[in-house]
Amino acid sequence: MKKAVRYSIIGFGAFAERTIAPAIRESPNSELVAIQKRSLAAAKEKARIFNASLAFDSAEALVRHPDVDAVFIVSANSLHAPETLTAAQAGKHVLVEKPMAMNAAEAETMIEVCKKNNVKFMVAHMVRLSPLVIRMKELIQSGLIGKLTFIKSEFIYDGRLSHRPWLVDRNIAGGGPIFDIGVHCLDTTRFLLDDEVISVKSQLDPAPSAVTTKSTAQLALKFSGGTTAGIFCSYVAPIRRTYIEVIGEKGILSAENFSWSGNTLLLKVMLGENDKIIESREETIVVPNLYEKEVTLFSKCILNNTTSPIPGEEGLKNQRVLDAAMKG
Repeated sequence: MKKAVRYSIIGFGAFAERTIAPAIRESPNSELVAIQKRSLAAAKEKARIFNASLAFDSAEALVRHPDVDAVFIVSANSLHAPETLTAAQAGKHVLVEKPMAMNAAEAETMIEVCKKNNVKFMVAHMVRLSPLVIRMKELIQSGLIGKLTFIKSEFIYDGRLSHRPWLVDRNIAGGGPIFDIGVHCLDTTRFLLDDEVISVKSQLDPAPSAVTTKSTAQLALKFSGGTTAGIFCSYVAPIRRTYIEVIGEKGILSAENFSWSGNTLLLKVMLGENDKIIESREETIVVPNLYEKEVTLFSKCILNNTTSPIPGEEGLKNQRVLDAAMKG
């Protein structure tokens, strides 16, 4: 029985170099064996730096190699679907970055092809693996803050600093900040509520065109259980910040930087009655490297032939909301 899954990274850029490659190398049941970039010379240089034995300039050539068990797709959003299909049809397991696809139709096809070719498929919604988010869900389910009324979340950063020139190119990115960072807020909210969105309204600025997408977005969501939620995401900000707040009839949970990986974070718990605070406390929560955690969990499901920890169906549910949000 194999002790480690042999990974390749498709679309090796700054993000993969900074987070994904180190995560695979740190994982106890994973091994980085191949890197793909558009330039073969650049791929060989990165493979040398990260001690990977193989380098390729195309996904098609990479997935044909017998020493590759799984791929981590970190390329531009428009390539997620075609590269997933290429890998799955070659019998390679697929871990794909968020957003899963450009639209729900692509996402459905990705799921179908992975199932048809009997390969494991996971979407990299790593924030739901955070001990902070899991603790929030535990407190919600315990009834501590009572029936939920609203969840608000925010993810902002200065898009001008991005190394991705296609950030607001609709044909490559698909949908600006809601696809890029708002999806973290959406997936975390769905995970906390264990419920699905039944209504989506959005405000997009500027209005998307056929070739460009918005740089700021606000979403108003309603879930089947009655809870409402709001998401604000933007590339027009002087700092990088994430925030989430869960409001219930008896209390409020909140956390800054809820999406952060490899940090010690604070979960604030405030309980009230008759318009007064009756208890206020903070819980200190150590969050490990979530990228390493998602790789390790995916490798475990491959090695043990178990269900994907975050299957394509979860990404599809998010994608349907993203698609609706793009319509305004």
